[in-house]
Amino acid sequence: MDVDAYRARVEQFIGAIEREYILHLSGRKTSFEIEPIYERHADLFTREVIEELGESAPRELVRFAVEGHIGQATKAETAEIARLEATRTVEVDGAQIPFRRATIEQANELDPDRRARLEEARLRVIDADLNPLYVQEHERADALVRELGWPSTLAMCEDVGGLDLRSLAKECNTFLSATDPRYEDVLAPELRRQLAFGLERLRRSDIAAFMRAPGLDWAFPGERLLASYELTLEGLGLDGGGVRLDLEERPNKTPRAFCAAVQVPDEVHLVMALVGGRDDYEVLMHEAGHAHHYARVARELPVEARYLGDNSVTECFAFLFQHLVSAPAWLEAALGVDDTGAVVRHSRAVRLLMLRRYCAKLLYEVELHGGELNGGAPERYASLLSEAVRVEWPTTTWLSDVDAFFYAARYLRAWALETYLRRVLRDRFGARWFAEPEAGALLRSLWREGQARTADELLEELTGERLELAAVAADLVG
Repeated sequence: MDVDAYRARVEQFIGAIEREYILHLSGRKTSFEIEPIYERHADLFTREVIEELGESAPRELVRFAVEGHIGQATKAETAEIARLEATRTVEVDGAQIPFRRATIEQANELDPDRRARLEEARLRVIDADLNPLYVQEHERADALVRELGWPSTLAMCEDVGGLDLRSLAKECNTFLSATDPRYEDVLAPELRRQLAFGLERLRRSDIAAFMRAPGLDWAFPGERLLASYELTLEGLGLDGGGVRLDLEERPNKTPRAFCAAVQVPDEVHLVMALVGGRDDYEVLMHEAGHAHHYARVARELPVEARYLGDNSVTECFAFLFQHLVSAPAWLEAALGVDDTGAVVRHSRAVRLLMLRRYCAKLLYEVELHGGELNGGAPERYASLLSEAVRVEWPTTTWLSDVDAFFYAARYLRAWALETYLRRVLRDRFGARWFAEPEAGALLRSLWREGQARTADELLEELTGERLELAAVAADLVG
C-alpha cells in the first residue's frame, strides 16, 4: 500500500465530513448528507485496506480505517438521527419547541417543574423516534467488530485505540470512592445557592439549570464574552489564528458546541449556541482551547498527527482554557470580579458532578461494549449514573448518551492531564500565566506537535509523572 497516498485521501475525507458537520449542526441545513461522502471514499474503509494497514502503517491510520468501516456501515442511521433531531419538535405547555432548542430553554428555565416537563418531552422523542435507530446502529457496529476479528468493541478500542480501558475503569471506581464522602458537602450548598433546594430534591432535569447558574450572571455579562476571550489571547501573545467563530442563533443549531477542523491548521471553525451567563464563557473557552490547538499544528506533520492521535491531548487544552473561567486571577483581570469565591465554589461543584458522571459513564460503557450486560443495559446505565450523581437517572438515554469508541475515556484522561499542565503553568509563570507571552510560547510549542504523542507521553516529557485520575480527585476534594 502507498501509505502517503492513503494519508492524502484521509485528509480529503475528514475535510468533507467536517464541513458537512458544520452545515448541519450549525443549523444552516436540516439534512446531514454524510452518505455520499462515505460512498465517495468507501475504498478507505474496506476489510482489505484494514488488513494491509495493520501490517505496517501507524496505529492511528488503522484506527481511522476501522472506525470508518463501522461509520460507513451505519451512516444511514447516523444521518437519520441527525435529521430527526433537526426537525422534531417537543410540545410543552401548549407550545411547540424545536427538539434541539429545548435543551437551551431547559437550562434557562427558572421553574423546576417546567424544566421537568421539557426533559420529559425530549425523552419521549428520544424513546419513540431515536432509540430504534440507536439500537440498530449499536447492534450493527457490534456485529462488524466481531466480523473484523475482535471479540468485543471493548477489545477493539483497547487494541487500535491505544487505551487500557479496564485499568481506567478501576481508576474511575477509585475516584468515585475517594470523592463520595465529600460529594454532598461540595454540591449541596451550591445547589441551594443556584436552585434554592439541595441534593434531596435534585432531578436530572435541574442539572442544566444548575450548570447555567443564573445567580452568577452578575459576574458574566454577555457583552464581555468576546472581549474576555480576546484579552486572553492577547495576554498569551496569540492572535486569532484564523479561527472562525459562529455564535449566531438559529432554531436548529445544536446545543452542544463544537470545534470543526476542516483543514489543519488552515481552516478551523468554532460553533456554539449562546445560552447565557457562565455557561457561555466556559463553552467558548473550552472550544477555543481546541481551535487554537488545531490552528497552530505544524503543517508538515502527517495526517495522523494533525487530525487523529490521542484526543485526550486536545481535550486537555480545551479544559485548560475552560478552567480559566473559574480562576480568581482570570476573573479579576478579564471581568473585574473582586469577590471570586462564589464562582470558584460553583465551578468546583460542577466539575465534581461532571467527573463522577463521566466515571459512571465509562464503567457502564466498559460493561456495554464488553458484552457483559445481556439485555440489561438500560437498567445498568440508569443504576450506575443514579448512584454516581445521586439523582434518579432515566433509562431512555442508555445509547444516546454514549459517545462513539469510548470518547468518555479521552475526556477523563484529559481532565487528569489538564490538572498536571495547569500546575506546570502556574509553577513556571504564576497565577496570571494567561497574561504571560512565555506561557503562550510554551503552549504553541505543544500545540505545534498536534497529537503526535499520547497524553501519557506528553506528561512524561513535562513532569516525568504518570497520568492518573487521582490527581483530579486531589484537586477537587483534597
